[in-house]
Formats: sequence, structure tokens, C-alpha cells
Amino acid sequence: MSEIMNTAAQVADDAKRDVDPVMDVGLAPSAYRLPASIRLGHVTLQVSDLELSLAYYEQVLGLHVIERQSTRAMLGTNDSATPLVELRERAGARKAVGLLGLYHFAILLPDRAALGRFVSHLAAIGARAGSSDHLVSEALYLRDPDGLGIEVYADRPKSTWRAADRQLKMASDPLDLDDLVRAANGVAWDGMPPGTVMGHVHLHVGDIDRAAAFYHAALGLDKMVWAYPGALFLAAGGYHHHLGLNTWAGPQAQAPTDDDARLLEWRIVMPSRADARGAADSVSSAGYAVAESVNDWRLTDPWGTAVRLQGS
Repeated sequence: MSEIMNTAAQVADDAKRDVDPVMDVGLAPSAYRLPASIRLGHVTLQVSDLELSLAYYEQVLGLHVIERQSTRAMLGTNDSATPLVELRERAGARKAVGLLGLYHFAILLPDRAALGRFVSHLAAIGARAGSSDHLVSEALYLRDPDGLGIEVYADRPKSTWRAADRQLKMASDPLDLDDLVRAANGVAWDGMPPGTVMGHVHLHVGDIDRAAAFYHAALGLDKMVWAYPGALFLAAGGYHHHLGLNTWAGPQAQAPTDDDARLLEWRIVMPSRADARGAADSVSSAGYAVAESVNDWRLTDPWGTAVRLQGS
């Protein structure tokens, strides 16, 4: 598929289809709204074999162990003590297959060249990955040894994003892998680079309307894309999505148990503790259980997936 081009001809062609450059997009919740400057913290995963998982996350993903205990490890980039992934071992946990909860967590690289280096790295070690051009981003998809989904992606410049009827234009088109490799300019992959962050989390849910009631109406994320088949994409601050929700696991899908490999929790980092409290109060006022600790608040969605709110 050809690249999205930010040229006068492209803009004119977009205008004919009633598609405008991104300006005022999304649907804000009617009550509480999350601050625009939120960011995502690390994800906590339950895995069956810590040693096996560490080998994968270090050798395939290029993450670095920040802290290690007997059944727990924190991983991030080489230049930062801020974790991206926490692994907790539950020996013998069942592989994550067809369950509600995690679809994937998504690691955002700082630029397209870094994604090109990652493509070459995967090819060199013979690692299998899916790929997709989402118009707003370019993405690779992997699964860890327990079947937990991972996305590694780079955003396209926001000036190239397009919208129609307040929705961002997103798709799942073929990705030009050869062009991505050329963007790396022959530089070898050397692990997750500086500037890498947690970009978004994508969840399997049982019902989109119930999920929207929790994450949009109560928690306060804006709807950014709501016409994508079986899915809803939510964000703060005009981003394409901090959270994806889908029903693609099917109507018979069950929530994971304590004996399954799974996402234990993900984190939203607020500008301040007061902002975190405001979001927690909004969720509590909507009738959902909220557990408060010393520095943060833990919420649980209707299918048992936990999100922790914390101030920066």
C-alpha cells in the first residue's frame, strides 16, 4: 500500500471524500474527562516460566532487566530505570488462548527508523510477526511464550492523520516492510531505543456498550474510532488510542482465572495525584468498585481486567 502523503494533491483528494486533516476529532464523555497529558505506565503480566519469558523479552524484544527477584522481573530500555513490562511467574500457568482481557499491549518506538531496525532484527533471528499499516501508525505483532499479545509500532506524523465525521481514519492494510527496512539506513538493532514508551493497551471485552460505559462514560476517555467492526478506540488529548476494545474473542469467551497467563493490570499515569483521585471518584460515582491504596487507585472493569490510576 502506498504511503499517506501530506501533499496538496492528497489534501484535495481527501476533501472530495469529506475527509479532513485531523483537527477537532473524537467524542468527549458527558461528565468527567481525563486530562490530555496522561501517559501509560508499565503493564504487569502473569507468565508460566520467568526464565523462558525473560529470554524472549530480552532477545526478541530487546528489553533490559531493571530489577530481578526470584519470581518477578521489571524490564525497560537500557537508558532508563522506568519499567515498561513487569513479569510475575505463576509456575505452570495455562497459555492465554481465546480469553477475555489482554489482546495486546503496545510498545511505541520513537520513530520509523527504529521500527525498520526492529523489522531487520526479527528477520535476522527468524522470529515470526504479523504486520499492519493502520494509517495513523505502522505496527508489528508478536506473541510471547505464553501466547500474550504484543505490538511494537511507530506513529506516523500527526499531520498525516485524517478524520471524517469526528472519527480518525484507521485501517488494517498491508505494511510495506521493505520500505521500513530502508528507513533504518542500514543501522543495526541494538535493543529498545531511548524514547520508547508504552503506547496503548488493547483488550478483549464481552460487550462494547458495557465497555464504553466503564472506560468512556465513567473513566473519562474520549471515543476516537467507533465504527471499526467489533471495536472501539479511546484516548485522551487527541491521540489515536490509548485503549482499544474489541469483541473478537467471540460471545463464548471467558475471563481468565488465577491459573492462566494473563494481564494482571495496566496503568494510567496522571499529571497529579488529584487528577488520579478525580478519575477514581468518577468511576466510583458510576457504581464501580474502586480500591484505594497509599499512592494510587485500582479499578476493575466488568470482565476483571484491572487498571491502576496513579499521579506522576
